Amino acid sequence: MRVKNKFKESFILHCNAGGRLFPLVVGCLLFLHLFSFAHQRNAQSGETHLSTNQRTQFSILEKVEEENIQLPQPRKRSTRAAKRKPKRPTTFIDEFLDESSQLRNVFFPDQRTAVDSRKENGNDTYYYHPGRIWLDTEGNPIQAHGGGILYDLRTKMYYWYGEYKDGPTYHAHKKGAARVDVIGVSCYSSKDLWTWKNEGIVLAAEEKNETHDLYKLNVLERPKVIHNEKTGKYVMWMHIDDANYTKASVGVAISELPTGPFNYLYSKRPHGYDSRDMTLFKDDDGVAYLIYSSEHNKDLHIGPLNEEYIDATESMRKILIGQHREAPALFKHQGTYYMITSGCTSWSPNEALVHASESIMGPWETIGNPCIGGNKIFRLTTFFAQGTFVVPLSGVPGLFIFMADRWNPADLKDSRYVWLPLTVGRPLDHRPEYSFGLPLWSRVSIYWHKKWRLPYR
Repeated sequence: MRVKNKFKESFILHCNAGGRLFPLVVGCLLFLHLFSFAHQRNAQSGETHLSTNQRTQFSILEKVEEENIQLPQPRKRSTRAAKRKPKRPTTFIDEFLDESSQLRNVFFPDQRTAVDSRKENGNDTYYYHPGRIWLDTEGNPIQAHGGGILYDLRTKMYYWYGEYKDGPTYHAHKKGAARVDVIGVSCYSSKDLWTWKNEGIVLAAEEKNETHDLYKLNVLERPKVIHNEKTGKYVMWMHIDDANYTKASVGVAISELPTGPFNYLYSKRPHGYDSRDMTLFKDDDGVAYLIYSSEHNKDLHIGPLNEEYIDATESMRKILIGQHREAPALFKHQGTYYMITSGCTSWSPNEALVHASESIMGPWETIGNPCIGGNKIFRLTTFFAQGTFVVPLSGVPGLFIFMADRWNPADLKDSRYVWLPLTVGRPLDHRPEYSFGLPLWSRVSIYWHKKWRLPYR
């Protein structure tokens, strides 16, 4: 149970009224403590519904797993070079971005360790191995970067949509970011979230028409798909841009089937603002929302879509103003909305933050870094990855899958997937702002594991 913002405002006004309202202040504090106690009991009660076996496996997922990675010895430089330009100390980020690093195989393990559902894996079946190559049912590396998952009630299947990047990496100009020409949006299907069948390109690039949004030299990023029960249509939204990232728009496409083909409709700047990293969230009442980084990534904007999910309504709120966050990934647990975002550092990994709200339109409060385990640099780089989606799981209260991309800017088609268990329900590590000393939010935790599987496997 949450203390509403209007109650907080009322509390502040009363407390400023003077000593004559001291009894009321005491009553307010007591009331807040009761709310906090009830909230913590509610958060903990979600865990009691697990079976003994599930609880044991759940506890294994929450076990802190450490990494002991050491920086390699610096390379020798000539005395003349050292005098001419002193070299700053090498960091783990430098090693991550360096193709010739001695740690390359730590961040990007080779084909020999690939996760392959076609093979008899024995005790390794259904295990996720973050950072390893992940093969589809045809034996090819999965190409679904910056993607999201749709669970379709009609087919009882999971569908994974993402950027298909199986092409050469290059720079459009000297200062341009690494890129791959647009090939299209891929779709993979699965019954178990581990074995993935390639359903092909469901939205293809335009090869010849240079004026088309999907022209191959443009940008298509972070596709997300939701199903509209009223129209029966599957609706895809994505970030559409030009090679210089000046168009900054969203694109919309629709399909009769989850496996496409999707018919591209149009692009626009939602609410009249630039839009870059974006995502969709469909609430329990069927209302869908668009969330996007805007004003040159300074703020996030959020607003509902229309009933058909093919356009944004006029309603919009600016959130996390001035915080420069991108890659939003939203989910909901026990009536509370949570969002994971990353900083804006191009292809370099950075620290994830979690934000929480009682209302999806805000206000949103930042409650800290969700990453647990690995080591300090793992936690400060979101395990050398960037979030893209959070998958809700049925049957295990408080457990989700955090989906992230470990980008490889030297060879984008070889970017990896980092899927990790995400839990909600423990107390916060520290008290957030405006909490009056009370832990009003549950902690969101993403646990590092070299290998893990879901509790009900």
